[in-house]
Amino acid sequence: QVQLVESGGGLVQAGGSLRLSCAASGIIFRINVIRWYRQAPGNGRELVATITRDGKTNYADSVKGRFTISRDSAKQNTVYLQMNSLKPEDTAVYYCNAVSSMGSQYWGQGTQVTVSS
Repeated sequence: QVQLVESGGGLVQAGGSLRLSCAASGIIFRINVIRWYRQAPGNGRELVATITRDGKTNYADSVKGRFTISRDSAKQNTVYLQMNSLKPEDTAVYYCNAVSSMGSQYWGQGTQVTVSS
């Protein structure tokens, strides 16, 4: 089992920055991929960013150049999402997702990000 805890959300003005954290515990050596998703009211869950076990990253077009996903070099169980130049349309609940080598998926509880105009 893997447990994920997100933190770092909050209220920020447009143009500002936030850094989200996703701390994993449990059988983390089985994690192959960690992703950040977001869900705005009335919308489906949207994939925002991905980081693989070997450090490869991928981003949604809507956040490319503004968001950066990374893994803490000291604490391998923590993944960050640095969000810069935030826009009101980035407002959503952000979820951390982990996929194990067996294909099992795990979700965090989510953290609210609100960007005011």
